[in-house]
Amino acid sequence: MASVSVVKRAFRYRFYPTPGQEVELSRTFGCVRVVYNRALEARTAAWFGEQRRVNYVQTSALLTEWKKTDGLSFLNEVSSVPLQQSLRHLQTAFAAFWEKRSRYPPAGRWHVSILVETTVDHAPPVDRVVGVDAGITSLLTLSTGEKITNPRHERQDRERLARAQRALARKEKLSANRAKAQLRVARVHARIADRRRDLLHKLTTRLVQENQLVVIEDLAVRNMVRNRSLARAISDASWSQLRSMLEYKCDWYGRDLVVVDRWFPSSKTCSACGLLLDMLPLRVREWTCPGCGARHDRDVNAARNILAAGQAVTACRAGVRPTRRQSARHPVKPPSGEEAGTAGREPGGHSPLQGGEVVNAPGAPTSSPTPPHPPRSRPTRRTRPARG
Repeated sequence: MASVSVVKRAFRYRFYPTPGQEVELSRTFGCVRVVYNRALEARTAAWFGEQRRVNYVQTSALLTEWKKTDGLSFLNEVSSVPLQQSLRHLQTAFAAFWEKRSRYPPAGRWHVSILVETTVDHAPPVDRVVGVDAGITSLLTLSTGEKITNPRHERQDRERLARAQRALARKEKLSANRAKAQLRVARVHARIADRRRDLLHKLTTRLVQENQLVVIEDLAVRNMVRNRSLARAISDASWSQLRSMLEYKCDWYGRDLVVVDRWFPSSKTCSACGLLLDMLPLRVREWTCPGCGARHDRDVNAARNILAAGQAVTACRAGVRPTRRQSARHPVKPPSGEEAGTAGREPGGHSPLQGGEVVNAPGAPTSSPTPPHPPRSRPTRRTRPARG
C-alpha cells in the first residue's frame, strides 16, 4: 500500500460575481480596509507616541467601539468575520509593510479559495537526485548539466505595463476613466503573475516527480533585491516562490528537500577534485581548475557541488558548517579580449548567488591534507565573504 500524506490543500477558482454580488463584496472589503487602516493607525500612534504595544484583543475592543459611533455604524452592515480576520493579520501585514515587502494589491479580479484537508499519495520512489542552482540568465541550472532559460515574464510585458501606467497617470483622480485605467494596469500585473506561477508550478512538479532528493541553496533574497541593478530581475525570477513550492510538494509526495547554507562556496569549489579557489569574479562564467585541469561551467559546477553537499547532509543528518581549511591560492582572473565578450556579461545577466562563499560541504573531496571537521547543524562561525 502506497504511503500517503494528510495535507491542507487550497483550491483557487476565478469568480465572476453578479452586479449585486460585486456591490456587496466591494462594500465588505471596503469595510475591511477601514478597520485595517484604523487599527494600524491606533497601533502606530501607541507605539511611537507612548512606546506601548496594542495587541489583537485591544484592537478587537476598538472595533466594537467604532461600530457604536455614528460615522462608522455602517460596519454593522457586513459580516464581522472578515473584519476580525483583518485584525488577526494586522501584525504580519504591519511588519511586511514597513520592511517594504508588500503593498495593497490592485483590484480587478475576484477569486474564491477553498481550504480542505485531504490525502495525497506519495510518488513511487526513484533513484535519481538533483542539485539546483538558481540564477537570472538561466532560471535554474541542474546538476545534470541542463539549463532552464529564464523567460523573464516581467520584461516581456514591460512596455505594455509602462503604457498602461502612463495612461493611468494622465487620468483625473476619482474619475471613471481612472478606474478603467487602474483595471488595465492590474490586468497586466495579473498576466505577469499568472504566467510566472504557471511556469514555477510546472518546473517544481517535474523536479519532484523525477527525483527522490532535491537540493537547493538558501538564498537571502531580501538582501539581494537591495541591489538596484538586479532587483527587478531577481524579483521576476521569484526564487522564494520556487522554494516554497518545492517545500510543500516534496512534503506531499514523499521526497527529500535539502537546503544548503547560503555561504557554501558552490561556484568556487572544483566539483571534480574539491579544490577551493581564493577568488572567482561573478563575470567569469567558465573556468579551469588549476589543480586537476577540469573545465567548468560556473552554474553547472555550482549545481553539482550543491548536490554533493545535500547528499552529505542526508548521509550525516546534519548541516553544512564552515571549515578552517585554507583555500587554494589560485584566483581565476576575468577573461580579456575576445574571451571577455563571451563571458556571459549583460546587465543583470549573471547570477548574484555566488562569489565570496566561505564554507565547504562535509564529505566533499579536498586537496588539503587537513581532514575536514565533522558537520554540524549550524555554522559555528561565519567569515565575511570576500568581495569578488
